[in-house]
Order: sequence, then C-alpha cells, then structure tokens
Amino acid sequence: MPETLVSQRLLALFFAAGVVFNFPLIALWDQSVTVAGVPLFPLALFLLWGTLIALLAWIVEKAPD
Repeated sequence: MPETLVSQRLLALFFAAGVVFNFPLIALWDQSVTVAGVPLFPLALFLLWGTLIALLAWIVEKAPD
C-alpha cells in the first residue's frame, strides 16, 4: 500500500474520531439505559474508543515495510 494511501486513511480516521466524539453524535448515547448493569454512555464511549484503536492498529499494520 503506498504511503499516501496510509496517510489518507489515518487522516480519515482522525476526522471520523472527531465527528464521532463530537457533541451531536455523542449525545445520542446519553440515555438512562443500562446494558448488563453498565450505563450506556460509558459503555458506548469505551466501545467507540476501542474500535478506533483497533482500526488504527489495522491501518498501521497493513502499511508496507
């Protein structure tokens, strides 16, 4: 994969994280609902954060040596 494609994907992931963790979308998770006894808001934040880290690792690991 060319270096420009890797940098474009990293930049797209950065902007996606900015959109996902911004107010209008993050407010969707702020409800008084629990999943297995865990409030939905912290659970959603943790899952979104973990997904972004996994995507970052996948992009970087797919990069050419």
